[in-house]
Amino acid sequence: MDQHISRQFNADLEELKTQLLEMGGLVEQQTINAVKAITTPDSDLAERVLVTEEEVDARELKLDENCTLVLARRQPAASDLRMVLSVARITRDLERMGDEAHKVAKMAIHLNEHGEAPRGYVELRHIGTIVHQMVISALDAFARFDVDLAISVAQEDKKVDQEYKSAMRELATYMMEDPRSISRVLNIIWALRALERIGDHAANIAEHVIYLVKGLDVRHQSLQEMERQVKEQ
Repeated sequence: MDQHISRQFNADLEELKTQLLEMGGLVEQQTINAVKAITTPDSDLAERVLVTEEEVDARELKLDENCTLVLARRQPAASDLRMVLSVARITRDLERMGDEAHKVAKMAIHLNEHGEAPRGYVELRHIGTIVHQMVISALDAFARFDVDLAISVAQEDKKVDQEYKSAMRELATYMMEDPRSISRVLNIIWALRALERIGDHAANIAEHVIYLVKGLDVRHQSLQEMERQVKEQ
């Protein structure tokens, strides 16, 4: 009986992991499509991002329910408890990433209807490429329990922050030089902000992976402090 319960518990944990990675795959595709929709531009693709958001939300609710059931039925401890808690936390970050992709898609539709912005598309493609890879790496780090890969995601987040600040300076300067462009360039700025937030959530997932594998809560720590703690563990 004990062996049967143990096998079922392991199956429950594997199912949580599988469902999370499936949700992650949807959000990853949302990110790709949102960037392509605004840089192409492609309103039909943007509409697909909006529709996918409904499925992402539904998956979040289902995963929340399943995590609660596992906690209630199995009362996990140690690493098993960390797995359930990490899945719950990562689920929230994935849902918020979907929300940000939704914002980019809305900006894509607005620009397609009212005219393209004169600047900012190069920055969107560049930051979008980095953020997309961060999403892939964060999910891969979770799937493989790979702390080194998780740290590399946190490192990339710093790069995204720098690229975002640089883009903001350039676009602000352009709007001052050409006030007629302000409304359209602001749509690009909001889209860039959404992409930067997706990078932040990918970095959050990386922190959850470190907690899952090492039992270290590295939230709200500097990158250097995070690396030091992991190395000393």
